[in-house]
Amino acid sequence: MTNQPKKALSGDVRKLPMMPIRDMVIFPHMMTPFVVGRESSVRALEEALSGDRKIFLATQHDASVDEPNADDIYETGTIGNIVQSVKMPDGNIKVLVEGVERAHATEINDVDGFFVATVRTGQTQLEMTPQVEQLMQRVHSLFEQYVKLQQSLNYETMAASVRADEPAKLADTIAANLQLSIEEKQQLLEVFDPESRLTKVADVLDVAIEKLNMDRTIQSRVKRQMEKAQKEYYLNEKIKAIQKELGRGEKSEFDELKKKIEAAGMPKDVLEKSLQELKKLEAMPPMSAESTVSRNYLDWLLAVPWKKRSKEIRSIEHAEQILNEDHYGLEKIKERILEFLAVRQLVKNPKGSILCFVGPPGVGKTSLGMSIAKATGRKFVRMSLGGVRDEAEIRGHRRTYIGALPGQIIQSMKKAGTKNPVFMLDEIDKMASDFRGDPASALLEVLDPEQNTSFQDHYLDVEYDLSQVLFVATANVLHTIPGPLQDRMEILRLHGYTEIEKLEIAKQYLVKKQREGTGLTEEQIVFEDDALRQIIRGYTREAGVRNLEREIGNVCRKVARRVVKNGAEHRETISGENIGDILGVAKFRDSQVHEKSEVGLVTGLAWTEMGGTILQTEVQVLDGKGKMTATGQLGDVMQESAQAALTYIRSRSHHLGLAKDFYKNVDIHVHVPEGAIPKDGPSAGITLATGLASALTKIKVRRDIAMTGEITLRGKVLPIGGLKEKLLAAHRAGIFEAILPEENRKDMADLPELLKTSMKLHFVEEMDQVLKLALEGNLPELQEETPEALANVIPAVGIEIPQPVAHQ
Repeated sequence: MTNQPKKALSGDVRKLPMMPIRDMVIFPHMMTPFVVGRESSVRALEEALSGDRKIFLATQHDASVDEPNADDIYETGTIGNIVQSVKMPDGNIKVLVEGVERAHATEINDVDGFFVATVRTGQTQLEMTPQVEQLMQRVHSLFEQYVKLQQSLNYETMAASVRADEPAKLADTIAANLQLSIEEKQQLLEVFDPESRLTKVADVLDVAIEKLNMDRTIQSRVKRQMEKAQKEYYLNEKIKAIQKELGRGEKSEFDELKKKIEAAGMPKDVLEKSLQELKKLEAMPPMSAESTVSRNYLDWLLAVPWKKRSKEIRSIEHAEQILNEDHYGLEKIKERILEFLAVRQLVKNPKGSILCFVGPPGVGKTSLGMSIAKATGRKFVRMSLGGVRDEAEIRGHRRTYIGALPGQIIQSMKKAGTKNPVFMLDEIDKMASDFRGDPASALLEVLDPEQNTSFQDHYLDVEYDLSQVLFVATANVLHTIPGPLQDRMEILRLHGYTEIEKLEIAKQYLVKKQREGTGLTEEQIVFEDDALRQIIRGYTREAGVRNLEREIGNVCRKVARRVVKNGAEHRETISGENIGDILGVAKFRDSQVHEKSEVGLVTGLAWTEMGGTILQTEVQVLDGKGKMTATGQLGDVMQESAQAALTYIRSRSHHLGLAKDFYKNVDIHVHVPEGAIPKDGPSAGITLATGLASALTKIKVRRDIAMTGEITLRGKVLPIGGLKEKLLAAHRAGIFEAILPEENRKDMADLPELLKTSMKLHFVEEMDQVLKLALEGNLPELQEETPEALANVIPAVGIEIPQPVAHQ
């Protein structure tokens, strides 16, 4: 609300162009420069310049409003005379205005895009009485005190500016130079009567002087407290010197720290920095925050191992024994570890190796790292990288931050206590990056044998040698690990286990571990091989053995309860007959083979992070107009494979006995069940093509054969990855015949002997060969099987292939 003038305004009424101004109040007798940018203000300025150069200036209520209306502007303002205006390169206009007299707007109108105000000026006159002169002297005196206390104002300049003989001019000049809020200045502007305005300025000056005196008192008190702290520090130092002279301070805390630093075995530059930090610590007041930061830093430098190292066991025989005791199978991994130890015996100062174990969950990646430490006699430390997004987790924070700590690398080295531990970087594929940095990039230095001799943590801010550390990383997949990071590691793949391997692992390791974990003895619970096979087939479906161990533990807990109930003499043998009574109904069928061969139903093989799996693919042909639908959350690559398969079928329509334009009269629906699970990848190409061929020709697909391979538009079968995991999945599902790309024949060397002897593998180069093998009926042009195709079959040897049992 604007205040009305105390006396009736007796001046002239006139219309003037009006300009709203922000964040300032212009008083009469003031020379004020400001920049004009708003279009409406520019128009008002041009109107004034074209006339008598007079303009009405009034302040906005809210400075943030860009296009104010009449209600957003104070009614009382100042009539100004435009002294100078200069147009700047950016289009704005710089204006210098001299305040002439205050005025009250009785009406504000918008004319041609700018405001025009009808204003009335106040012609109040004030006679110079003794009372007015005394008031002027008081205001002068108060303003001098204010300027002396307000350090931001120059005393001489201010004193010269307020040498005014007129009460009105004196009040306005002082009001303009006071450091007040916009609202307070506006209140002073709205007082038209000079005497009242002088009185109000005097009151404002009284309050301002009192606040400034209070600030000065507080500042002097703070200064005294700082002097007191310095005095205490001086006296403390004097006490220390006196105690030393008396012989009581010879073994002071700082002397002890110095001895520890010199005995830590630090490199020369680190030693110099530590002694320099100790010197700074001695000069600090003991209770200061900086002293605590400095002491913590020295403690960390002393805690990190600089020369202490584990005595390494380099016996290959001992290492081989440990690895065989702890892990079944994994021959290639064990061979690589033994090679590493052999090199350690031949080379005096070998660089640390960086191994990366990649494989599905539960195959023993983390426990392998522990076995390496045990076999080599080193300390073992583990750092989980799953979900790490902050680079500071690796490199630490600068000491300037409150609560700063070294990164996990240095913290783990402190935990190990030696400079040559086995350091496991678990779940290295689960890292992510965000605004806090990229931890994967921070690991590039750590995992490079050429660079990690001088690893620099942000907190320690000194070089630390990581070259003697044996880094072991684990991952489920490789594609989420950045290429430069992969390049620094030696990738060792751990594939899933076969049923025979799982049985041996359960007998040698898992049963013993779970039996001891539940407090049972060897007499109280006995697992027969049949029971373990039933658990593997009916209650777990995985590449590793984690769920298998969980189910064995479940059995042990149920037996433990009966032992507690019936007494320690209770004995129980777990067999294939009673395992169902303990664990309930089997979660998986013995075989996942279809009960019968069907049209358009094909068994494909897929690879996942959890290992291999079979992928049922359904194709249905309906009357329609040539539309193709793919469902089951198929990714872009898999949908493109379906399109490529359809193009191949269309190109071979004559050989398949189909009309040339068959696709125009049908709709094709491709579906991969378990629709809630996303699926993608090119290796389902031949599976989709076989399903399409079967559905269009009405010929059934063999139920006992699985397949995998990428397809081209010309029907070429291209190689795929994850062959071992896929064949293991087929074997688990009771499928013992598979169609594979010819170029994957080289991967036979990595297959377990069980797969080579119990599965019949067909290696093909063309899609026509796939259809001959997979379809039960004969196609018109594909009746004769060529000698080349027969030559590409690897028959099963040495074991009878179990026939799938049909479930009613």
